[in-house]
Formats: sequence, C-alpha cells, structure tokens
Amino acid sequence: MQNYLKISFALSAFGFLKETRLIEPFLTDYYTSYDGVTEEVINREIFPVGTYSHMIQLLIIFLITDYLRYKPLIIVLGLSSVSIWGIMLLVKAKLGLQIIEVIYGTFCACEVAYYSYIYAKTDKQHYQIVTSHTRAAVLLGKFFSATLSQLIVYFFHDADNINYRQLNFITFIFQVVTAIWSIFFIPSVNRSIYFHCKEIENVESTKQSFSSAFMLIWEHFKTSYRNETVLLWCIFYAFSFCLYFQITAYIQILWLAIDEYVFWNATVDGCLTLLSAIAMLIAGKIQISFLKKQSTTMIVLILMSLLQGVFMFFAATALTLLTCYIFYILNGIAYGFSITICATKIAENIAEDSHGLVFGFNTFIALCIQTCLTLAIVSSGFKLPAVGQFIVYSVMYFILGFFFLVKFLIDWCRSR
Repeated sequence: MQNYLKISFALSAFGFLKETRLIEPFLTDYYTSYDGVTEEVINREIFPVGTYSHMIQLLIIFLITDYLRYKPLIIVLGLSSVSIWGIMLLVKAKLGLQIIEVIYGTFCACEVAYYSYIYAKTDKQHYQIVTSHTRAAVLLGKFFSATLSQLIVYFFHDADNINYRQLNFITFIFQVVTAIWSIFFIPSVNRSIYFHCKEIENVESTKQSFSSAFMLIWEHFKTSYRNETVLLWCIFYAFSFCLYFQITAYIQILWLAIDEYVFWNATVDGCLTLLSAIAMLIAGKIQISFLKKQSTTMIVLILMSLLQGVFMFFAATALTLLTCYIFYILNGIAYGFSITICATKIAENIAEDSHGLVFGFNTFIALCIQTCLTLAIVSSGFKLPAVGQFIVYSVMYFILGFFFLVKFLIDWCRSR
C-alpha cells in the first residue's frame, strides 16, 4: 500500500471513530434529567459555554498547531473526547455540564489539527483524494452513529421513558478507542508548512525561525485575501459556517419547544448526514462548469444565502415537529451543497500551502461571529426564546444574500 493511502486510512478511521457519538442526537433531552437543569438553563447557561470555549481555544490552537506538528493536538482531541463522555457518566449537576462544555470547546478547536494534518503529511498531488477520504469517513461515522443510536432507542426504550445513559456509555467506549488510535496509529509529522519547512530549516536561532515563519504566514495571508473572488467566498464561508454551527448546536432546544417527545432525533440526523453527503458529491461534480464568471458567482451566492434563509424561517415557525425536521434537513442539504462549492472555489484560487491557514482563519472569524450572536440573543442581551433565535438566524441569511445582491448590482453598474 502506498504511503499516502496508509495515512488516508489512519485519518479516515480516526474521523469515523470520533464522530461515533450516539448520545448527541438526544443530548438536550438527556441534560434535562440532571438536577436543576431545564431547557432554559441549557439554552442560556450551558451551551453558550461551549461556544465561548471553542472561540478562545481555537485562536491558541490555530497558532500552535503548525509549530507542534499536528499529532500532539490530534491526541489532545482524542483525550478531550474521552474526558467529555467520561465526565458525563459521573456528574449530575449544572457545573459538571459547564465543565464538559469547556472541554468540548477543546475538542472542537483541536479539529483544525486533524483537517490541516493532510497538507503537512501528504504530497500536494494527493491532497484531493486524501481530503475526500477523510470527509467521507466523517460523514459515514455520523451516519453510523445516528443509525445505531436510533435503533437502540427504538428497540430498548421503555414505554414512558427513554434511558439515554446506555447511549452515553457506548459513546464513551468509542471515544476511548479514538484516543488509543490517535496515540498509536496516527503517524508523526517531521515537517510542517510554516515552522518546520524547507524555507527556514537552515535558520540558526529560534527567534529568526519564528520571524521567518510568521513572515511566510503573513505573505500567504496577504496573497490569498487580496483576491476578490477568494474574499467573497470567504465571507460566505464564515457566515454560513457560523450560522449552521449555531443552528446544529441549538436545534434540539427548538425541537423541545415544539414537542417534548423527540423520539426520532437520531433518524433526522442520519437522514441529514446521508442527504448532505449526496449534495456534496453533486456539488463536487457540477461546480466547475458554471462558476467561471464573477457575475455567475455572485448570483449563486445570493441564491444559496436566500434559500437557506427560507428553509430556516419555515423551520423556526413550524407548528409541528415533523415540519421542523423537514426544513432543518433541507437547510442542512443546502448548506452541504453550498459549502462544498465554496470550499472548492476558495481552494482553486489560493496556493496549496495556504489551505490550512485560510480555512483556519475563516473558521476563527465564523466563531467570532457566533460568539457575538450568542451573547446578543442567547445567553445575555435580548435572551430570545428558541423560536425567536431561529428567526434571527434566518434573517441573517437574508442579510447575507442582500449583501451579495448589493455587490452584484454595484459591479453590474460599473461594467455598464
């Protein structure tokens, strides 16, 4: 087996294992079984902790990932996952759940090391195939997790009560295997893109090597974001990622506000994962042919933003859980389709060595927006109810679409 395929298998297996978290589709319902924990407490005081923790830690981890050469952070990712689900088996109070959310921020932040590892460990000609393998493994892990979770709940629940603890225990076992895999089966990296690259390997002093590395980072950053096409797609990427991450983080709060009987959550997650994967594959096949012109790009950005806004508005105002499920899935499919096109268009217009930098920075900007959004309407500020929060998310999609519409009209007028 060729070396890049071995790396691809190791990363794909890790991605599959880390996504096998059976409790997640029912996490909010599970949290409400803890002492003094209500839906309101989860919404205002627990989930926001994860958002703030993720944003703060991502900045630190983003800066040290390249210097530490990726694998140590992937190990931290695995160990933090074990900690999350292990602590969840032990604690029964709000403080314990808040500690879990802090560690969950570590888990999410360390994923930047997992996704950027590819660019340091594999040759450039293998970037695309290894990326496709790892992305597919992550989606497969999510689908497997959701399917197994729903089957367990369906066949082993009581008539009047669902015991989610068994799902948590199975999740913990899978995450222990994930941590073990990260330690023993993920290959170490000898070189990295910036701090341990050929350009600075002959620099004698540590101070000079750091200076050279940051100069290289700055050059890649300037070159990438000076491209108007890259900048526009990055704006869409940051806002779309932010809103989708916020929606998936709080959607169970909305479902419980509509109906307390959330038996089919895992089925919804499974359907979303499968249909999103199909949408991503379709996007990967057709995106080359119709996005050559800047005007076409702007029209697509407008339509994708407005479409996601419409789906989320109908999900937020749904009177039945089934209707909300359907529009949530449609929004997820639209996101999968659009983010694939977006990521590909960014990658096409930047240097290959800049992929990790650009996508990492876009993710950080997305989390900054998400943090501001959480402060403004969830944990403090307006403290909107679940329905109000999701209407705001739909309005933000409309605002994003309006921004691109104004840009399109300005460009059109200039070309006249």
